[in-house]
Amino acid sequence: MRPRWPRRVSAHVLSVQLVITTGVTALATGLFLEPLGAQLDDQAEHRALAIAQATAAQPGIAHAVLAGPPDPEGPVQAAAERIRLATDASYVVVVDTRGIRYSHTTPAEIGRHVSTDPGQALGGREWTGIESGTLGRSARGKVPLRDGEGAIVGAVSVGIAYGDVRDLLLHALPGILVGAGAALAAGALAAFALSWRLRKRTHGIELSEISALLDEREAMLHGIREGVVALDRRGRVRLVNDAARRLLGLGPDVVGQPLEAVLPPGRTTEVLTGRVAGQDLLIVSGGRVLVANRMDTADGGTVATLRDRTELEQLGRELDGTRGLTEALRAQDHEHANRLHTLLGLLELGMYEEAVDFVAEVTGAHRATAEQVTERVQEPLVSALLVGKSAVAAERGVALRVSAGTRLPERVVDPRDLVTVLGNLVDNALDAAGPCPGPFVEVELRAVGATVVLTVADNGPGVPEEVRELVFADGWSTKEPAPHRPRGLGLSLVRRLAERYGGSARVGERPGGGAVFTVELPEALRTEELGGRGPDGEALLREARDPEGSRPGAPGPEEPSRAPRPLEGVNQ
Repeated sequence: MRPRWPRRVSAHVLSVQLVITTGVTALATGLFLEPLGAQLDDQAEHRALAIAQATAAQPGIAHAVLAGPPDPEGPVQAAAERIRLATDASYVVVVDTRGIRYSHTTPAEIGRHVSTDPGQALGGREWTGIESGTLGRSARGKVPLRDGEGAIVGAVSVGIAYGDVRDLLLHALPGILVGAGAALAAGALAAFALSWRLRKRTHGIELSEISALLDEREAMLHGIREGVVALDRRGRVRLVNDAARRLLGLGPDVVGQPLEAVLPPGRTTEVLTGRVAGQDLLIVSGGRVLVANRMDTADGGTVATLRDRTELEQLGRELDGTRGLTEALRAQDHEHANRLHTLLGLLELGMYEEAVDFVAEVTGAHRATAEQVTERVQEPLVSALLVGKSAVAAERGVALRVSAGTRLPERVVDPRDLVTVLGNLVDNALDAAGPCPGPFVEVELRAVGATVVLTVADNGPGVPEEVRELVFADGWSTKEPAPHRPRGLGLSLVRRLAERYGGSARVGERPGGGAVFTVELPEALRTEELGGRGPDGEALLREARDPEGSRPGAPGPEEPSRAPRPLEGVNQ
C-alpha cells in the first residue's frame, strides 16, 4: 500500500524536509564512519608492522632459527611470547624460509606451516593488511628476518585482533551518533519552523488546491471587465490583466518595470502609486473616465482596481443635456405663456392692431435671433447648443452673448467634440457668473486655417493664478458634488480632447474681472478654403493666442468696443 502524503502544503513540506534531513544526516554519518574505520585499520596495521620490525631486530632470534628445529620451549617461542605480552598483540609468529612456525600463541601450532602466505616477507618486502588465520581476522604486519650478514633466514608476522579495532570504532560511535542526532534535531526544528511559517503564509491551503487557485485566479483576472494592476513594494508592476492593459494603454512587456516607466506623468500615475490617497478616485486615461481604488498588501505592495465609467459619464452628460433642454423648454413655456397672456389681454381690450404688431414683433425677434446664430455659426449642432444654452442662461438671469467676431463654417470634422468642449465651458461660465451683479457669458468661435479657436469669458470671480493648472486636473473642482455624479471632469475632458487634437486649453484673466477660457483645436476643420478667413491666417491665430489681444470682454487697441447683440430671451 502506497504511503499517503499529507494534503496541506505546510505538512507536505514538513514531511519532505524531515525525510531529507534524516537522509542527509545518515549519509553524513556513514561518510564520516567510513574513513574513520579505514583510519583505525591503517593504524592497527602500522602498529603490527612496527612490532614485527622490533621483533625481527631482536638479537638471537635469527640465530636461534638457524640453530635447530622448532621447539615450543625454545628461545624463539620465549622471546616471541615476551614481546606479544608486552605489546598486547594478538600473536607474534616467527617462521623459517619454509614457512614453518617457530613461535605461536598456541604451542601446538609450532612446527606447522603457517596458514597465510609469507612469500612477500620471505622475498625481502614488508607487508601490511587484513587477513584471517587460525586466530581469526586480524590486522597484520610481516617483515623479513635476517641474520647478521643480512641474509633472509625467515619472517616475523604480528597480528592485532580485528575485534580490538572494532572496539575502538564502537567506542567512538556514541559521540558520532550524538553529533548526528544534534544535527538531525536542528534540521527537524528548522523544518518545523519553515513549515509553520509556510502554513501561516499559505493560510493552511491544501496542496491540491494550489493549481486550482492559480487557474481560477487567471480566469478571474482576465475574465472581468475591471482593470487590476498589482505593484510590489518598489513600485514595479508584477501583475496586470487584460482590462487594465486596455484601459491604460499598456504594452505586453510591462511586468517587472516601474509604473512610472510605462505610464506618462500625471494624475493616473499619482493615484496608482498612492501619492494621491482616497477612495473612488476619478482619473482620465486615453479619453476614458476611470474610477481607481487601491489596497495595500501584507508584503508592502499594492493592488489597484480600475472601473470604466466612460459610459456612465456619457449618460451623465446626456442627462445634463436633457436637464438643460428641460430647463430651456420650461423657460420658453414661461415666456410663451406671458406672451399669450399679453396677446389675450390686447384682444380682450379690442386693441387688434396692437395685437397684430405684438405677434409680428415676437416672431420677427425669434427669426432674427435664429438667423443671427446660424449666420455666424453654420455648424447645426453647435448653433443648436448655443440657442439651447441661451434659454438656460435666461432662466438663470445670465446674459449669454455671441461675439461679433464669431465665424464658424460648416466644415467641422467632428461636431460632437466641439459640442463637448463648448458645453462644458459654457456650463462652468454660467455657474461662475450667476452670483455676480449683471452676469454675462460671452462666446467666440473662430476658424484660423484648419484650427478652431474657441473662447468663453464670464464676469465671475475669475480663477486665481496659482490654481489655473489645477482646474484642468481630474477630479479637481471648487463646486459641491452633484447628486447623480461627481464633479471635476468637465475641464479635464476639455484639455484631454484639446491635447488629442494636438492643441491646448488654458485659462486667463478677463479685463475688468472674470475668467477667459481659450481652447485651440488644430485640424478640427476640413482643409477646404474657409469663409470669413482674414488675409493672414497666422496673424489671426497669434491674435487668438495673445492673452491681451482681441477676445471676449477685451476691445482691440484700434477698434472701439462693440456691444454684442444678446440672444433671444436674454435679460439685459
